[in-house]
Amino acid sequence: MVGRFSSLSPTMDKLRAFKKGYEKQGYRVVGQNSAVKVCLWTKKSLLGSGDCYKSKFYGIASWRCLQMTPSLFHCTHRCLFCWRKVEATLDLGSELPPDDPEEIIERCIIAQRELLSGFKGNPHVNMRKWSEAQHPNNAAISLAGEPTMYEKLGDLLEEFHRRDFTTFLVTNGTMPERLKGMETEPTQLYITLPAPDRDTYVKVCRPRIADGWERLNESLELMKSFSCRRVLRLTLVRGLSLRSPEAYARLIDKAQPDFIEPKAYFPVGYSRSRLGPSFMPAHEEIRKFAAELEKFTGYTIVDESEKSRVVLLKA
Repeated sequence: MVGRFSSLSPTMDKLRAFKKGYEKQGYRVVGQNSAVKVCLWTKKSLLGSGDCYKSKFYGIASWRCLQMTPSLFHCTHRCLFCWRKVEATLDLGSELPPDDPEEIIERCIIAQRELLSGFKGNPHVNMRKWSEAQHPNNAAISLAGEPTMYEKLGDLLEEFHRRDFTTFLVTNGTMPERLKGMETEPTQLYITLPAPDRDTYVKVCRPRIADGWERLNESLELMKSFSCRRVLRLTLVRGLSLRSPEAYARLIDKAQPDFIEPKAYFPVGYSRSRLGPSFMPAHEEIRKFAAELEKFTGYTIVDESEKSRVVLLKA
């Protein structure tokens, strides 16, 4: 491995341990700081047992979705609701050199094919979908870490689009300068809005930067300048961030997204040791909250997915 960690054996040992841990969870690390993992909904779709709500809302073929990250070990947050092991985030200022965009994509596709190879022998798998899954056509840049910390993000998006992929970029909004400087837009930009106010944001997201809330608000202001489809995702945790719809409405007004997705926190992965099932709202709670947002924002509920505990509002 090259880069600034080449002579720092304690950091290298730590990094190797983190990689092994991720691989045990089904990740495939495809560079120094990039990874892919087959989404649960991709597997369910192949088995005919359901599709991701993004299929219902935005027409994405779940079985052809590539869930990946170019920034596995980098993030500005250590969110309570995050499914990943946030302790595996490298210290700020110790960023790994960026992986090559073309190499990331090529190796992600190969790794996904390997991860799906065992499905071919399953008699319950839809073989047409399995064949199509060998050629993914949507990149969900959302697996782990903060993708806008990846220096070559614009090049990555451009390379995906050159290969006829659509791209869903999910960001925590703490790198507005990267959003501002992107020459290539994603097909869909998601900004996660995790809290209605600064105090809640600090409690829920545990930011590693002092001005995270201010940076998020700057990204919200930038959102309306994008010409791609724009979505605000509200990650709602019972007892923490599931409150104050009028405060969320003021933040939504800053961003003026095309869609709003109030979505329940799910107790998966490492988040179970920080929060757990009691913090997961029922779908009815999300539906009620969405109805409150309707009143305060003027957006209209147009769809929902009860199994994913998410509601879609449109401008």
